[in-house]
Amino acid sequence: MSTRNIPEVVVVTGASAGLGRAIVQEFAKHGAHLGLLARGRERLEDARREVEQLGGKALALPTDVSDAEQIESAAEAVEREFGPIDIWVNDAMVGIMSPAREMKPEEFRRVTEVTYLGQVYGTLTALKRMLPRDRGKIVLIGSALAYRGIPLQSAYCGAKHAIEGFTDSLAAELLHDKSRVSVTMVQMPAMNTPQFDWVKTRMPRKPQPVPPIYQPEVAAQAVYWAAHHKRRRMNVGMSTAIVIKGNKLAPWLGDWYLAKTGFESQQYDGEVPPDRPDNLWAPVPGHYGAHGDFDRRSQNRSLQVWMNTHRGLVGAATVGLAAASAASVALLRGRS
Repeated sequence: MSTRNIPEVVVVTGASAGLGRAIVQEFAKHGAHLGLLARGRERLEDARREVEQLGGKALALPTDVSDAEQIESAAEAVEREFGPIDIWVNDAMVGIMSPAREMKPEEFRRVTEVTYLGQVYGTLTALKRMLPRDRGKIVLIGSALAYRGIPLQSAYCGAKHAIEGFTDSLAAELLHDKSRVSVTMVQMPAMNTPQFDWVKTRMPRKPQPVPPIYQPEVAAQAVYWAAHHKRRRMNVGMSTAIVIKGNKLAPWLGDWYLAKTGFESQQYDGEVPPDRPDNLWAPVPGHYGAHGDFDRRSQNRSLQVWMNTHRGLVGAATVGLAAASAASVALLRGRS
């Protein structure tokens, strides 16, 4: 539970399935009061019932985050019901699996409006409320792909790169103003979510996340931690850290490697049905939860996240190991 006497008020966009659903579950376990924003009412109601079973309270608020007025209306409803918003998590996204040359202008626009501008609009709505109170936390959901674009996801990668730039600017402005409102961008790895069941695709075989794959709960726990600590950015999974560092050191190597592997690694197991629905313009019906089809191939924990959230222990252990090594060397020299 929160250390406060009253429950935290939290808004999560993209709350009805996938990572957003896992984030909702994590906050609900701590007794939060949640505003759940997504397009489809069916899964939002599923998520609302789940929150209540876990010990929290929730409002299901059908919202298309590409519409700033809808986000503003949802925020007003949350504060009428639960009081001032403490934490805002921007998670909603859509994507397309397609070579850039086959993309249509309206598809680039739609992915950008949801995946990038949806986070901008959510952040502006949160700031409108948090800045006058001089408190609050905004979490933007990023990706390793905010640093390293991959083939077949040019629209999504472009949107995630844009979120990184927006967050950098905002963080500097908040620091300049000496505001106690803080912002964190959490960079995600490949995850086992239903995203791959409904992402629009032009590829011949079914879409999959690029391994290694993590369960969404690993990322949700990192988001909860980030929401309660002053950390400018946070990487989830060793693969994310490696991709970001590797792209800084040798982007040409990433180009070469992804040209050879990036198409095949994002497809698996049979042809895509011609009538397969996608969620680019409207939600796909059905009772999807946090997980996708890759449970057997997904990791339930991340050593990198544990190290990231226990820097004091890791630092102390490192210093202790260095001291022990130095003592051993000195002892050996003394005997020689």
